[in-house]
Amino acid sequence: MLRKHGVVGKFVEFYGEGMGKLSLADRATIANMSPEYGATMGFFPVDHVTLDYLKLTGRSDETVAMIEAYLRANNMFVDYSEPQTERAYSSYLELDLSEVEPCISGPKRPHDRVPLREMKSDWHACLDNKVGFKGFAVPKEQQDKVVKFDFHGQTAEIKHGSVVIAAITSCTNTSNPSVMLGAGLVAKKACELGLEVKPWVKTSLAPGSGVVTKYLLQSGLQEYLNNQGFHLVGYGCTTCIGNSGDLDESVSAAIADNDVVAAAVLSGNRNFEGRVHPLTRANYLASPPLVVAYALAGTVGIDFEKEPIGVGKDGKEVFFRDIWPTTEEIAQVVQSCVLPDMFKSTYEAITKGNPMWNQLTVPEATLYSWDQSSTYIHEPPYFKDMTMSPPGPHAVKNAYCLLNFGDSITTDHISPAGSIHKDSPAAKYLLERGVDRKDFNSYGSRRGNDEIMARGTFANIRIVNKFLNGEVGPKTIHVPTGEKLYVFDAATKYKAEGHATIVLAGAEYGSGSSRDWAAKGPMLLGVKAVIAKSFERIHRSNLVGMGIIPLCFKAGEDADSLGLTGHERYTINLPTDIGDIRPGQDVTVTTDNGKLFTCILRFDTEVELAYFNHGGILPYVIRNLAGSHN
Repeated sequence: MLRKHGVVGKFVEFYGEGMGKLSLADRATIANMSPEYGATMGFFPVDHVTLDYLKLTGRSDETVAMIEAYLRANNMFVDYSEPQTERAYSSYLELDLSEVEPCISGPKRPHDRVPLREMKSDWHACLDNKVGFKGFAVPKEQQDKVVKFDFHGQTAEIKHGSVVIAAITSCTNTSNPSVMLGAGLVAKKACELGLEVKPWVKTSLAPGSGVVTKYLLQSGLQEYLNNQGFHLVGYGCTTCIGNSGDLDESVSAAIADNDVVAAAVLSGNRNFEGRVHPLTRANYLASPPLVVAYALAGTVGIDFEKEPIGVGKDGKEVFFRDIWPTTEEIAQVVQSCVLPDMFKSTYEAITKGNPMWNQLTVPEATLYSWDQSSTYIHEPPYFKDMTMSPPGPHAVKNAYCLLNFGDSITTDHISPAGSIHKDSPAAKYLLERGVDRKDFNSYGSRRGNDEIMARGTFANIRIVNKFLNGEVGPKTIHVPTGEKLYVFDAATKYKAEGHATIVLAGAEYGSGSSRDWAAKGPMLLGVKAVIAKSFERIHRSNLVGMGIIPLCFKAGEDADSLGLTGHERYTINLPTDIGDIRPGQDVTVTTDNGKLFTCILRFDTEVELAYFNHGGILPYVIRNLAGSHN
C-alpha cells in the first residue's frame, strides 16, 4: 500500500483506533521495514504499550516515569483512552486491520506479495510465465517431473517448487516473540502429530537477539524446533544475506543436473535473485511459523486450505489448520515465557559474551597497520593521489557504455553479498593468493578488501545485461573489440585504454539494501555516470557520495525509446565551473552517432554539488578536517 502511494523521502506516522491493539513487536517490525516501502522512517508514537515494553525489557520505573512525563509535557505521548485530536498530515491512507490476511512474497522480489490462499495457483503461473520477476518459463510437459536421488542411503525426491532451504533467519521479525514462539508451537504440534521435516531440507534458526533463545528454552519449544531440524546456528545475518552455506552435494547435483527450480523459504526481508543461494531460483519471504509449515510440506506448490501437509503417525492426513496455533495460544506462551530478567541479563552480558573477541590484541598505534598479505582487509585507493584543493567537476567525454540494463536492477545485482562463484574474477584473485575454494567465504565477509569487492561488482549470477541478448550472468561486451568478458575484466580494459564508462538503466535502479559497495564498486571500475529512468533514494545519494553522476531520462523517455543500443560513445555536457551547475538542471547528452537527448541532473542539493566538486564525500571530509586543523 505504501509503495503504491509513493513515500520515498517521507516520514510515515501510524495512527488511528486500531493502533492501541497492535503489539509493540508488530509495530517494531512495520517501522523497521521502512526501507522496504522507501520511506525515510516509519513512526509509531509512544503510548502505554511502549511504556510496558520498556518495563518488560528491564528499564527502571523511574526511567519509564521520566520518559512518560517528558513526552506528555511535549504533547508527544498518545493516550488512546482519551479523545483523539485531528492531526494534519500531507496525505492520508487507511488500512483496515481486519482485512489483513496471511501472505508470503516472491519468488524474486520482496514486494511481489502473494496471499497464502493463492500461493499454489500463483506458483503454477510462475512456472508458465516467460522468464521475469514472476516467471520461470518451464515447459508444461516438464512441470510435474520428479527427480529421484540417493540422500545418504535414503531415497529422496525433488521437483519444481521443492523446498531445499527453510531458514528462520536473523531479521526484522526474528526478535518478535509472537512469531518466534508461534514457530515453536507449529514445530511442537507437528511433532505431536508425527510429522517430520525431510532430512534433505536445509533448516536453520538464527534469532535476532540472544533473548529469543532464553524464551524458547523457557517455553520448552526449542526442543521441538530442534526435532524439526531448526537448531540454533548463531545470531546475525545468515540465509537472507546469502550466508546459507552449501547444500548437501546430492541435493545440489539433483537440482543442477535436472534444471530444477528449487525453492527457499526464509523469514528475511530480501529475496532478490542470486542472493539467498545460487541454486534456489525461487525464494519466498515468510513469517517464522510459515517457514516451519513450508519446511514440513516440502514444497511451495501447495494449497494449505485444501491439501494435507503430510500423513501423521496414525496414518491420518495432517492439514495446515491442525498445526497452526491460535492467537490465544501464542499470547499465553508470550505472557508466561517472555520475562524482564531475560532482557536484563542478555544486555548486561553483551560485552562479556564472546571471549574470542575480548582476547584480541589491539595495537597501541594511532594509525592502522595494513597487512599486505591479508585477503580480508586491504588499503583502499580512495585517497591515492589526492590533492588538498578540490579537482572540480569532471566532464564525461566519449565514454563507452559498460552495461545496458532494464528495470529493477537492485543493489544485489550491482554488488552481491553472497557466495563467490568458482569461476569469477574474485575467485581467481583469491586462488592466486593461495586461498582454497572452501575458504572463499562471501563477498559480504570480504567487504574490507576493495580488490575483491571491485571484482565482485556486477558479479551477480542472475544479472541481465541487454548486450548479451538474453544470456544471463555477470559478463558484458567490450564495445571496441566486441569481446565478451567478465564485467571486471571489461572495465579494467577500458581503464587501461584511457576510456571512461557509463551505465544505462531503466526504472528503480539501485533498489533493495542500501549497500555502500553498490556505489564504491562502480567507482573503482571507472564508471563516471549512470543514466536511468529513476533511482532508489539511498542508492542515488550513495552514487553522488562516490563522485558518480546520476542522470534521469526525461519522463516518457528511456534508452529504447531514444534508440540507444549502448554501442555508442557518450558525452555529458556539464559546465566546468561548479558555480554554473544547479541541482536538478537539464543536461544534454550527445553520442558519437549524432544522437542528442536531455537528462535531468540528479544532484538534488547544494551539499551534493560540493561532494561532486571534491570528487566524492570521502575526499570532501578529509579536506574539511584538514582545513579545520590548519
